[in-house]
Amino acid sequence: MAKEFDFSDKDFQRVKKLVLEHTGICLSDIKHDMMYSRLAKRLRKLNLDNFSDYIDLIESGDESELGDFTNSVTTNLTSFFREQHHFDYLKTTLIPTLMKLNADTRKIRIWSAGCSTGEEPYSLAITLKETIPDNAGWDVKILATDLDTNVLETGSSGVYSMDRVNGISSAVLKRWFNKGKGEKEGLVRVSNELRDMIVFKQLNLMGPWPVKAGVDIIICRNVVIYFDKATQSVLFDRYAETLRSDGYLIIGHSESLHKVTDRFKSLGKTIYQRIV
Repeated sequence: MAKEFDFSDKDFQRVKKLVLEHTGICLSDIKHDMMYSRLAKRLRKLNLDNFSDYIDLIESGDESELGDFTNSVTTNLTSFFREQHHFDYLKTTLIPTLMKLNADTRKIRIWSAGCSTGEEPYSLAITLKETIPDNAGWDVKILATDLDTNVLETGSSGVYSMDRVNGISSAVLKRWFNKGKGEKEGLVRVSNELRDMIVFKQLNLMGPWPVKAGVDIIICRNVVIYFDKATQSVLFDRYAETLRSDGYLIIGHSESLHKVTDRFKSLGKTIYQRIV
């Protein structure tokens, strides 16, 4: 069946170059059809007849379309308490350790880098709330960043359909989520108590980071798999510089720091601690 738009190999190579320049993501050739599917929607929206004209538009530096282009090519797959072992380790080990180390300041700072639609930072907030005693006087903040402005809007709103929270225990759901009624039935909203802990901001990991050094924990899962080794090396070096001298880095189950950086030691299960 003939496709609606011609998407030549030359077009795809130009798209690959733009994606790498603007997101740091290194697309493999098997992503040809996926890029066609995602970007064809933009061509229809803009009433363009071919990919060449669309790519010309992006290369010209059109700021408004560059944002939509970036949102279209980034992948956002996430869920609440994804890779549960990370949250278990936070609860049993990392948070209690930080409470001892930061007893004087009573502050904890966490960065969720590549937060997608917000399930990860909200899972972090729940874990923190259920580990640190109420009224203990701790100042806990989570910075949640992503390149995609659309997913950040979802995260900031804190509103999800019921199927997104099906895996959460009834006790956690009852305590931290408000069920919608009437026209909002079938939706839940994260409690204000959790939302107040999190700041959602757009951030391109390849650009400047307006993040103060001394972060206690950086969680960046299933993000660097889209970068080549050289880019990963630079990224992990910047993470090390952003963390406190003994801070923690958590990455995804399919990712590794092996032969990429020597600035962290493994604590097991893709959890690392800065050593240099």
